[in-house]
Amino acid sequence: MLTLAADIDVLARFGRALADPIRCRILLALRTAPAYPADLADALEISRTRLSNHLACLRDCGLVVTTPDGRRTRYELADERLGHALDDLLAAVIAVEADKTCPDADEKGCC
Repeated sequence: MLTLAADIDVLARFGRALADPIRCRILLALRTAPAYPADLADALEISRTRLSNHLACLRDCGLVVTTPDGRRTRYELADERLGHALDDLLAAVIAVEADKTCPDADEKGCC
């Protein structure tokens, strides 16, 4: 059980970041390698303005960091363990999806 406010805050920030599909796509892209915003926008097929807003959120959450590279800025996960955590979450989601326990899941849109 989590008891420290710092631990709960970290999980809440991670949850906030994962609550948006675009931010999830950004994090998944960055788990494989650092990237520049223009390249991310092209790869994710979103506008650079929209990407910039989501990157700012991820920076504020402490999940990504920037590294200046000449006139460009490179983004990467703040900690390599975040990539492992994302992999673990993906595996858990796949396991939950494959093992639906609710008999009415398709009708109710749950589980």
